[in-house]
Amino acid sequence: MSVFGALFTAVSGLSAQSQAMGMISNNIANISTVGYKRTDASFSSLVTNQSQSTEYSSGAVNVTQNNRIDLQGILQQSSSATDLAISGNGFFVVKSSTTDPNAETLFTRAGSFSEDQNGNLVNTAGYNLYGYQLDQNGAIVGSSSSVSSLVPVNVAFPNGLTQPTSTVSMTANLDSTQGADGITDFSRDITVYDSLGDAHTLTAQFQKLSPADANTVGTVDLSSLNGGTFQPGTDSFDVTNVNGTTTVTLDGDVNKLLTDLNAISGIAAHLDATNHLVIEDTTGDPSGLTLTDDTPDTPLETQLGITPNTYLPTDYTTNELSGVTPNQPTTSDGWWQVSFVDQGVGTNTVLGNVNFNSDGSLNAAKDLSGNVNVQLGTINWGNSSSPQTIMFNMANINQNSGPYNVASVDQNGTPLGYKTGVSVGSDGKVNVQFSNGLSRDVYQLALGTFPDTNGLSPVTGNVFRVSDTSGNVVLNAANAGGAGTVQGGALEESNVDIADEFSKMIVTQQAYSANSKVIQTADQMTQTLLQINP
Repeated sequence: MSVFGALFTAVSGLSAQSQAMGMISNNIANISTVGYKRTDASFSSLVTNQSQSTEYSSGAVNVTQNNRIDLQGILQQSSSATDLAISGNGFFVVKSSTTDPNAETLFTRAGSFSEDQNGNLVNTAGYNLYGYQLDQNGAIVGSSSSVSSLVPVNVAFPNGLTQPTSTVSMTANLDSTQGADGITDFSRDITVYDSLGDAHTLTAQFQKLSPADANTVGTVDLSSLNGGTFQPGTDSFDVTNVNGTTTVTLDGDVNKLLTDLNAISGIAAHLDATNHLVIEDTTGDPSGLTLTDDTPDTPLETQLGITPNTYLPTDYTTNELSGVTPNQPTTSDGWWQVSFVDQGVGTNTVLGNVNFNSDGSLNAAKDLSGNVNVQLGTINWGNSSSPQTIMFNMANINQNSGPYNVASVDQNGTPLGYKTGVSVGSDGKVNVQFSNGLSRDVYQLALGTFPDTNGLSPVTGNVFRVSDTSGNVVLNAANAGGAGTVQGGALEESNVDIADEFSKMIVTQQAYSANSKVIQTADQMTQTLLQINP
């Protein structure tokens, strides 16, 4: 039985080496296949139990395939932004169809994806890439751990993309020397966009208000005085406030008049930007300020352009602009009326008063982001676009002595734009760029990891399916939960080492020849036995 046992053992060896050669040939054939994982032959002996120590029965050899799925291939740069590779652990999630609900969920490292005619990302084996859909804020829609929440990655955007304006911010200076003349002192047109991508004009208007304290402003340009001195020099008028009545005589020039007025307790006087006299009561007393001409003289009207009257304090705090809440007691000066007008077909106007601090900054409480937002209501542009709410940030509007100036105006809306490119970041987020400058993350790729990667079952197309050995899939974002990072514009090459395969081929060939020699020798021994004459 030993001769025949040797014969069968050698036949077993031939079969095992033949299978090993098949694995080597398959590895070499796929050396250029993107994401291919090599298979190695693993041998083990089959031993026949011996009933007697003096008699030997030969066994056989068993060969099994050892999948080296966990072995990383070299990453090579690609000219396509949608070619993807994984550096580290994990697999792309793919399916053979985007419409068949029964299509099997498979996994691959072959990341040669490109857009098909419908905008889906498909690799060269015809498998569609799947990921989590993101909303406009970049948050995952649905569960982040369920395979059922994955959707085909589609980057078509045939109708382009618009972004309606939701925030506006302006950095500007208002001239603190501006007098209260009852008209709009400064305005700025700002282009905003609705949900259809149509452009509209939003106008911000600023009008300087009289001081909140009781005050009056003359109408005569005092810089035009003949010789700079009042004539005839003996006219007088009375100034009355809570501190009493004081007579002021026009017996000098403008500077003397200002000196005399400012010497009165609770009275402040100055010339505004148009050289008109401003007289203000600073006591805050509700009885206000009374100006009276001394009979028969009328210097208030004839020389200063001021009507004799009792002027009461103005309360601007009853109409403060919504969202601009003072963070300290308001000053009596520095008040402006602000209005936002939606020009054209818009149907919204917002109006209110704001106040500035002594350092020129807006007297308002800022939110956690440092903004002072005014909500411009819900605007209906009348063109079938969605009702629109715009937040106007006034935090960077100041009042200083200097010309009106706008340093910058920012708004986050855009007109209609069409897709210009697609890219994938190392975090696995699929980003689409548009001709209007928008750039939006639209999908988050999920990487599947397994307890035993080498236990996955290979399927035609360089993909793998879950098996009892591999364990259940765990989905993670790139670079999280043990998953690797995604490299856009790169491909993972086969993990086959050609030198190693050739070396194994030589060993396999020699082993096959040796087993053949055993068969030949056993055959000769059998022939010798058969030639013995009985």
